[in-house]
Formats: sequence, structure tokens, C-alpha cells
Amino acid sequence: MLRISLYQNNNEKSQAYQKWYPRVVAEETIGLDELAEHMASHNTPFSKGAIKGILTDAVVCTKELLLLGKNVKFPDLAIFSIGLKVKGGADTKADFSVAKYIIGLKLRARATGELSSANLDTSIKRVDAVKSSSTQSPGADSTPGGTPPSGGDTTPSGGGTTPSGGNTGTDSGTDSGTGDSEDVTI
Repeated sequence: MLRISLYQNNNEKSQAYQKWYPRVVAEETIGLDELAEHMASHNTPFSKGAIKGILTDAVVCTKELLLLGKNVKFPDLAIFSIGLKVKGGADTKADFSVAKYIIGLKLRARATGELSSANLDTSIKRVDAVKSSSTQSPGADSTPGGTPPSGGDTTPSGGGTTPSGGNTGTDSGTDSGTGDSEDVTI
């Protein structure tokens, strides 16, 4: 399940100033050990250890190829490439020097393919807390996104957005942050 919270655009120069947008809340970051264990659980003849070794080698080899000036594509995931951290620009081509203007490297990843939930049972649930006040109209959010509530699914029903852009409901207006959860399958 994908969990989202809402955030408000506070950039006064933006045409979308003060509009509310969803943001995916990452539950945790999975390392190679957990990925290898997950992959081994999918009816593979390879053990977690063998898979972890292959993944570790893939990371090392990807970095090596990137540092040789190549891009590495993982189909339907990303194309990895190297970017430069630069310190301004030289006034003329003759004035440019690597030592003066390049301060480091960064890893870039551009998405490839389509992330689809066609073969997975995926749903989206809103996790931002909703508080009501006497000056607030019923169903209006007073909490600007941010960190999801801790301690489980205490998500109120929300006026989130479906993948098609439609409104799926109104907020419960409870101060406790509990209530029916909005769960949309995509």
C-alpha cells in the first residue's frame, strides 16, 4: 500500500501557491540484505546469500562503469549516470579548469519504463492528520502534510485525490486523528 500525506506549496512566486499536493510517505528504506531475502522468497532456486552476492556485484560493477563514463540502464527501472557538482561557471572556455570548477560527482537516476500496479494489488491511503477548529469549514484540512502519524493507521477519511484526479470524499473532522481511512485501489 502506498501512503500519502499532503503538503502545501508555500512558494509565493509559483502559480500553484497555497495549493495542496500529495506526497508519498516512505515506510522504510530496504537494503541489499532485505532485497535479497525478498527476492529469495519469490520461488527462486537461489538462496538469499547468492542473490545478495549478485546484487552486491551489480552495485560495484555499476559504479565502476559509471566512473568509466558509461550510463547503466536497468530496464523498467532507471538509467544511472554521473552528474557533476560544479562551482559556478568560467567566464571563457580558456578560463575553465577542472580543479577550479568541478567540486564533486553525484549519481543521477532517470526513470525508465512505466511503474504499473497491473499485476499487484496496490492501493493509496492518506496518512496526514486532520484537525478541526471552530473557524474551519467542515471537511477542511488544517494540518499541512509533513510527517505521518506514528503508531499505526490512525488516518481520518480524507479528501485525497484518486489517480484520475477526482475527489474521493471529505474529512471526518475529528480532533483525535482517528476515523475511517480513505483507501483507493489503483
